[in-house]
Amino acid sequence: QVQLVESGGGLVQAGGSLRLSCAASGRTFSNYAAGWFRQAPGNEREFVAAIGENSAYRYVADSVKGRFTISRDNAKNTVYLQMNSLKPEDTAVYYCAARPLRSPSGQTSDYDYWGQGTQVTVSS
Repeated sequence: QVQLVESGGGLVQAGGSLRLSCAASGRTFSNYAAGWFRQAPGNEREFVAAIGENSAYRYVADSVKGRFTISRDNAKNTVYLQMNSLKPEDTAVYYCAARPLRSPSGQTSDYDYWGQGTQVTVSS
């Protein structure tokens, strides 16, 4: 089993940047694909970005393409989400998720482990 803890959220003005971190513990995180999802009030949890075990495969949702970048440092057991040119519609709780020994996925149901989330608020 792996435990995930997100950090780096906060309040930022539109056009600003934030970098979210997801620290993993409990297992060899390099064996896990990881993803970022977000959920705004009243909305379903939606896919943001995903990355494979060795970073060979990574992709982001169309809504954040060109603005958000996912990366990982397996030596630090950490996955990152760099968010640039933030918009008010990016406001949500952002969650990190992981799935062992499989390719990355954009489906919430494909992930076995979840963090508690970190709030990102973008003011206009």
